[in-house]
Amino acid sequence: MPGHEHRLRPRGLCRGAALTWVFGCVLATAAATGSLPRDPAPAPGPPARAVSSTSSTVAPVDRAEIEEAAAEAAADGKSVKDAAEEVVSRSGDRWSAVYDEREYEEFEQALDGSYTGVGLSARRTAHGDVTVSRVQPGGPASRAGIREGDLLRTVDGRPVARRPVAEVVALLRGDGTRAREGSRVVLGLVRDGRRWTEALERARLSTDAVSVSSLGGERPPAVLVKVAAFTKGAGAEVRDAVREAPAGAGILLDLRANSGGLVSEAVAAASAFLDGGLVATYDVRGDQRALYAEPDGDTERPVVVLVDGGTMSAAELLTGALQDRGRAVTVGSPTFGKGSVQMPSRLPGGSVAELTVGHYRTPAGRNVDGRGITPDLVVGERAQQRAETVLSGLGGGS
Repeated sequence: MPGHEHRLRPRGLCRGAALTWVFGCVLATAAATGSLPRDPAPAPGPPARAVSSTSSTVAPVDRAEIEEAAAEAAADGKSVKDAAEEVVSRSGDRWSAVYDEREYEEFEQALDGSYTGVGLSARRTAHGDVTVSRVQPGGPASRAGIREGDLLRTVDGRPVARRPVAEVVALLRGDGTRAREGSRVVLGLVRDGRRWTEALERARLSTDAVSVSSLGGERPPAVLVKVAAFTKGAGAEVRDAVREAPAGAGILLDLRANSGGLVSEAVAAASAFLDGGLVATYDVRGDQRALYAEPDGDTERPVVVLVDGGTMSAAELLTGALQDRGRAVTVGSPTFGKGSVQMPSRLPGGSVAELTVGHYRTPAGRNVDGRGITPDLVVGERAQQRAETVLSGLGGGS
């Protein structure tokens, strides 16, 4: 994306596995990357990102060292990416990473809430089969008549029965030229004993980051706003949902399994519930900065935020802001704990190295990184039911 930004992105996996995991989440309509909004006076250089580290003792990767190694590799005709990855590996910082040009481009597309694929999600059954768990309306799979529950046997002739689901997702996406819009993939399917193959063309598809529904039969009913990821436009969708909710209706903001997203969108979502004020602070190499909500949010409507161990990054930033500002009651289980800032550096040949440079904090000064956020009411089983009960007690219906 153009401009200078910070992002929150999960790094709990090695680079290659992380890519596959991200693409799998995208197919499941949960983009797994994120970014802080534009800084009004950004320092020269590429955008910055924020991710988590479970250890604060690892020294950040030296940017000058990695750029020097990349320059030397380029001059010697060697792999710039390999040289940069060697420096990152020596640092011990498992959250820093190096991406080639195409990988980086795919992450940027995920931030925009889009991906190239056939529009289906897959899961493994208790019997070990891989089945279609969701078909995106209007996508290539939907137009071909593929349905939820169909058994997926092969992708381009390769059996998938013993492959991890993430690897199946990677096959569906393809690699290199095979992953481009208009490229072809052949699926082997089974339904009610009938076997057939379906040739599909990959297309540019949009993810559904925000869904809105009513809860209960009271008047006014509470409104459930589920945010799967903070991709582009998600913040505006949350604000619209709050503005369009019936007068007096409470909001249950479900951030469970929200793996992050554009923090500019998380701040926009916070603005739906706040009348301006601090959302978070963060530092980039010691330079302290702050993020503020826009004014004129709805400060009267009861709000409950539902979280779990899959609530990460930008979703934690939003949760922390609403909790610290006394704007919402949080219910569920402790969140993941993701919040160290990384700065991407563009290297010769188009590769990008993302290097840890700082951390963000909640309005009360809490460091989320490696700690997460503990809900006001910690519950495990039937968390949504408990959250609805709390919301009803606040006068928000349910």
